[in-house]
Amino acid sequence: MKDIFNELIDSYIDTKIGITEHFLSDALAKHLKENLNILYAQKQLLYAGTGNEKQVLHDKLIRSDAIYWLDRKHNNQYENEFFDLIDDFVSHLNSTCYTGITGYEFHYALYEKGSFYKKHLDQFKNTNSRQFSLIMYLNDDWQEADGGQLCVHHHDYLQNISPNNGKSVFFKSSELVHEVLLTNKVRLSITGWLKIN
Repeated sequence: MKDIFNELIDSYIDTKIGITEHFLSDALAKHLKENLNILYAQKQLLYAGTGNEKQVLHDKLIRSDAIYWLDRKHNNQYENEFFDLIDDFVSHLNSTCYTGITGYEFHYALYEKGSFYKKHLDQFKNTNSRQFSLIMYLNDDWQEADGGQLCVHHHDYLQNISPNNGKSVFFKSSELVHEVLLTNKVRLSITGWLKIN
């Protein structure tokens, strides 16, 4: 895994946005996707808001995805396997880049057809605890016409990243304004943040 971790970190250092194709194994991605689809069928996902627990706004004109927070307390085999992977990545990131990450939070995200998330930064205005954003996509056979790209607003250009299965994206939460473009079919991911206290 260290080679994949390094690919994600090195591409972030080179371009401000790290991308790798196999951060999640095919088997783990499959199981996490199955979990997400079951939770959606059981109506366990909630429509997401913007802001944090101190100031949250629910506005479907800004974002229209539905989410479900992952937690070791769920005692789900595949969520825990995912968290073990994140622990390994955080340990590697801290030892190689001295980032001082002390925690994280992740949720499933499901965008129904016609959903989107307007331009935003991932770091809250009232706290800088979120240091890095990490997104992992769970979409088989995604085509350009399906939309739903992650559009990253760099200083002098736009970068569109398709949410293909197995792809992971890593960037500084306070640096890159980004949006999720209108999706033309259901779009699945795990999204989260590496944090400091």
